[in-house]
Amino acid sequence: MFVFEALPVIVAFTFLLGSLFDLPHGFDQDGSFSRARFADDDHVGSFAAEATDEIGDFALAFEFRVASKANSGVMYRVAEDQDATWHTGPEFQVLSDDYGSGEVDPEHAAGALYDLAAAEGASLVPIGRFNRGLIVVRGWRVQHWVNGVKVVDCDLASAGGKARIAASKFASMPGFAKHARGRIALQDHGDEVAYRSVRIRELGGDAAAAEASARAAIELFNGRDLAGWTFHLSEKADPAQVWSVQDGALVCKGVPAGYIRTVADYTNYVLELDWRWPKEPGNSGVLLRMIGEDKVWPRSLEAQLHSGNAGDFWVIGEFPCKTDPARTNGRNCKKTHGNEKPVGEWNHYKITVDRGTVTLEVNGQVLNQATDALETPGKICLQSEGAEIHFRNVRLTPLP
Repeated sequence: MFVFEALPVIVAFTFLLGSLFDLPHGFDQDGSFSRARFADDDHVGSFAAEATDEIGDFALAFEFRVASKANSGVMYRVAEDQDATWHTGPEFQVLSDDYGSGEVDPEHAAGALYDLAAAEGASLVPIGRFNRGLIVVRGWRVQHWVNGVKVVDCDLASAGGKARIAASKFASMPGFAKHARGRIALQDHGDEVAYRSVRIRELGGDAAAAEASARAAIELFNGRDLAGWTFHLSEKADPAQVWSVQDGALVCKGVPAGYIRTVADYTNYVLELDWRWPKEPGNSGVLLRMIGEDKVWPRSLEAQLHSGNAGDFWVIGEFPCKTDPARTNGRNCKKTHGNEKPVGEWNHYKITVDRGTVTLEVNGQVLNQATDALETPGKICLQSEGAEIHFRNVRLTPLP
């Protein structure tokens, strides 16, 4: 069974269950529904809920939540001239990490191009929380993203792509991956899977449009709860007493020391966030490309938030990078100048992590840059370091 949950539309995308598409219908059926349901009404669907309009090149963004040992999938360019959706449409695999015995074939794991390409670097949030999926298709170049990380990039029309198909279960299906336009289908395997915020954008002739859509900003903090984040504290404490959501802001009490970090890894990106000291100036930081074990403090490159020093770098755990020798003293590289607002006012951080170069901007001004930084997938951490601090509008835009 899968459940649809409606959320607001994101700019430049059309809600799949809205104006571009009619309500989904059962594959090759008369529109009656029997297994799936909408969270806010009594509609139920059959083997696959399928959009009634066809689309060519597109970017499809969605969120999915799986129960334990659950299986589903999102298929695209599906035609109804065959016996099943998967006879024509490739599949973005939706699967819980504990499916079966817990040892899933990489080409069948969550985010994979089912039976054709493994999801490299995919990381799901804990079962019961929503993950973010993104599918970008231009021609037959297929890209899959899971929680902001590109995990599949495969051209099914290339010699290599055709060889993959020939070696797969789809070799005997002459209509597979052949239709220039088709429908979107959500597969039902009888397991509990939920979909929400399903949005689509049809892509024009500009080759950069697909890449731009894939780099659409990701809300790392949704303003409602801490989905997609986990905690590490220096001493035994209830994380809910340290980190909470109040009026759409992420509130950190500052004690004990530790951090909240993303569950997913990110490599190259633009990270933007707002922060303020609501009562007194204090200390915190944004840890970038955090790798290794959770501890205080983990190996990473810190973009400093200490009041009066926002824009400094701190190197933690000998994280490899180079900074301006004239401003560097040991692990610390000072900012070029200050640009913070008074205590109580919101500041804006823009952090660009692009291969070996990390650039820090505070309130619209570049204050620091590191080069030759280790390019590796890693977590993003927000520190708890002694004083109450608030965060909001935490967004990440992946870079190619």
